[in-house]
Amino acid sequence: MANTSGAIARITREIAQVQKNTDLSLAVAVRDSDVRHIRALIIGPPETPYEYGFFEFDVKMPKEYPIKSPQVRAITTNGGRTRFNPNVYNEGKVCLSILGTWRGNPGEEWSSAQGLESVLLSIQSLMSANPYENEPGFENYKKDEPNPKAYVEKIQHETLRIAVIQRLEGLLGITKDDTSDCLHASKRARIKGVFSPSADNKVENEYPNMSNKPALHHSGSSGSNTPPPEDQDQSLSPDSSVHEYDAEATFADLDEAQWDPFADLMKRRFLWYYDTYLRTIEQGIVQHPGGRTQFKRMEFEYPPNSMGGHFNYPQLRTRLMAIKTALDAEQKDWTAQSLRHIKESTQLSAQLAFQFTQSALKWNNNSSLEISLPDPANPFLWHLTLFGKPMTNLDGGIFQLTLAIPPTFPDAQPRVTFQTPIIHHRVGGTTGIVVYFPKKEGEIAEHLTAIVESIEDEGETARFDPRAVVNPEAFELYWGGEEKRKVYGRKLRRSARESGEDGC
Repeated sequence: MANTSGAIARITREIAQVQKNTDLSLAVAVRDSDVRHIRALIIGPPETPYEYGFFEFDVKMPKEYPIKSPQVRAITTNGGRTRFNPNVYNEGKVCLSILGTWRGNPGEEWSSAQGLESVLLSIQSLMSANPYENEPGFENYKKDEPNPKAYVEKIQHETLRIAVIQRLEGLLGITKDDTSDCLHASKRARIKGVFSPSADNKVENEYPNMSNKPALHHSGSSGSNTPPPEDQDQSLSPDSSVHEYDAEATFADLDEAQWDPFADLMKRRFLWYYDTYLRTIEQGIVQHPGGRTQFKRMEFEYPPNSMGGHFNYPQLRTRLMAIKTALDAEQKDWTAQSLRHIKESTQLSAQLAFQFTQSALKWNNNSSLEISLPDPANPFLWHLTLFGKPMTNLDGGIFQLTLAIPPTFPDAQPRVTFQTPIIHHRVGGTTGIVVYFPKKEGEIAEHLTAIVESIEDEGETARFDPRAVVNPEAFELYWGGEEKRKVYGRKLRRSARESGEDGC
């Protein structure tokens, strides 16, 4: 008999371990009603076609865990239309020996010494610079050969379209006038994977240990089972008959409210990576001008377990910019919501007012930072003045920043933006957004400390992390060797000098 209490304790411990980890590419969340049901987010590794995409997975811990491995399904499948990897199918199946869904070499199978983090890292390892070689029999192909190169190019496009843009559009309620390019995505659709009718038998095989198998819902009363033609973009086939796998339906005791635990994280990371997304799109426009070049089908792809479609980078650029505009509008809307908190004298507004008073006592007697409230009655929007540290590249700089606190803080985190132009590897070139790491996310005082440390973080103390790139140009200069570091220093000193002149 399985040790249920021991398993729950271990699962809880493993979840906490991932949540406390400094790995910026992994996140997990659970609903209090069932810690065995885990939602996981893997952010695509840099310098791969999955770069900074938001890939979500449902993880179900069986009653026999850790004797038996977790059961994992991919959620980011474009409604079951897109296979993002030879090992990650369109219907959500993840083929890995550690999960028992693929035959592996001795020693690669699941053991109780492994855990949640090792499973997520194994999945992340599939997101390589050359995923073509993940297909058995194709291991010796180099990424610069025609087919692997074509495979990488279409994954890169679809990562941006599906795992970034489509996901953020759903979060922000952005609908697309051109429905021929992308289906309207409801919130409910975002937590569904989709099965083709031919995959019905896979449900039994892939969930052998679950007492509650995935619920199957048939959508479309007159659709055909015939797969779309090879050159047809499968994402443009809203009338095809499909079976939908509803991950939430396997946990009937959960409420009907939409559960989107990574919404704020993805919005903040989108702002981090905005410049990188833009640069990738601009490069894609050069490689695939015109906007209608069809994807090449790989030898191991077959409808619907494939990645069909066409390149349309100009439209991705338009949609990406629309998301940025919507996020700016969302932040402005926080003001109206914060005024309701103030009017009703909520606990949050009182706490923020107290935190401002305490922070002002500390920082306004400090030589590096001053804080104020543009509206003395509104503690949800702070103004920061950062003074450049003497004897550094920032010496003489006077930089103006805003710290906007959402009305759902601390569940949603503040957004800190430079209003003064600056070339810095921790500040977005287009967005002005600041990358920093507070030790306690619920205390604004910790945010202020982390902001100052992040901007003053220079030399040997700086932490190299390509998952925290907000300004690709500055990042490459800062970490590109001695000569490039000198160029970076000159640009930063110029920013400091010009900020001081503007502040006079």
